[in-house]
Amino acid sequence: MSLPPLSPEQLVKPRHFELRMSLIFGTLFISLGTHLPYFPLWLQAKGFHAEQIAVILAAPMFLRVVTTPLLTTLADRARDRANVYIALVAASLLLSMGYFLTPTYAMVLAVSLALTIVWTPHSPIADSLALSGVRRFGSNYASMRKWGSICYLCANVAGGFILAATGPQAVPVIIVLALGAALVAGLLAPRMGRPRKASPLSAAEIQHAAPSLFNAYFLYFTFGVGIITASHAFLYGFVSIYWKSIGISDSVVGLLWAWGVVSEVCMFLFFNRIFASVSVVKVMVIAGIGSIVRWIIFPLVWPLGLGIAGFFAVQSLHSVSVAMLLIGLQRMIAETVSEERTGAAQGIAYFFNGFFMAAVTLASGPLYDRLGVDGFLVMIPIAIVGLVLIGLAARSAPKRPVRGGDERSLVDEARHTVAGK
Repeated sequence: MSLPPLSPEQLVKPRHFELRMSLIFGTLFISLGTHLPYFPLWLQAKGFHAEQIAVILAAPMFLRVVTTPLLTTLADRARDRANVYIALVAASLLLSMGYFLTPTYAMVLAVSLALTIVWTPHSPIADSLALSGVRRFGSNYASMRKWGSICYLCANVAGGFILAATGPQAVPVIIVLALGAALVAGLLAPRMGRPRKASPLSAAEIQHAAPSLFNAYFLYFTFGVGIITASHAFLYGFVSIYWKSIGISDSVVGLLWAWGVVSEVCMFLFFNRIFASVSVVKVMVIAGIGSIVRWIIFPLVWPLGLGIAGFFAVQSLHSVSVAMLLIGLQRMIAETVSEERTGAAQGIAYFFNGFFMAAVTLASGPLYDRLGVDGFLVMIPIAIVGLVLIGLAARSAPKRPVRGGDERSLVDEARHTVAGK
């Protein structure tokens, strides 16, 4: 079916399009770069125990798996996606102020659930606006999106130094200020009109195309990726709390998180030179093994006296266990899924990743309560299960790819799939 024609207004490139989108990406990722590493520290400072922290972190993950596709579909059908983006950022700003209320368990959980509904769609809608500019005007996606990664990294580092000076009570303040900046940038968002094709997370497209994706190779592969990704839940939920418990300062915690992001970006930059000729299954096996090695080493770093340098070394494995996993997923979709079903494939992969991550995050609280840092060892069998599924996928792989994928575009696609950033 042919795509609808662009209106005369949509053929005119908005002024300073790339600059305006760069501002959106930059401000969007400041709040995310603060929330992931430091929100668990704020929860702990407010007196919540590990199981409560796990529920507060995991419950929104279950919810957003359902709500995010619905809201991105709404954005696709709106007169302009920028208006939906602005409304969601404004709602996020207002709801985030709920963290200044008396921090009872019920209150924080309720605020977190409501906030995730309007906060999580920011990134896919911003991606949708940017990619419309890429298709219509030849804009460079990477040159815009890189400011998101840069600001995420800066938020990791700066957040650590701010917390070192003020304590964890600064976390909600930083998030509110960052969302305020995101709202200002959102008001400058270029107006692009309706998209010509549904966004990657469109629920309508998933429903239409998903049945044809229910083949053994695709399902084993996406299940495997989702489970290996979920083995990182213990890290995301409790590593900052663990580092603080052994006396590592907030500023160094920020640097450790930032180092993981730096190693991830380095893999994006050099993947083509190192792994361009490696099959997608082998790429995924390397990523899975990297995850297992990471979870084996992590509990040993401090007892063996390897110190902070040892944690920096382990964080370097983020380039393998996360970046290669994302790139491999995009390669699989490009090689085996026809273009008109790519959106559905991305949506199903998002669902599996989100669901399994939420489930393991929920279990991570009791694990940390009982095992402390040794909870990382429980992530090993989870990653092994993911590897087994990748092996089953290899046995049912199609003989020939549906279409060849340009490696550089696949790396760019994986780069903007990173959630979580």
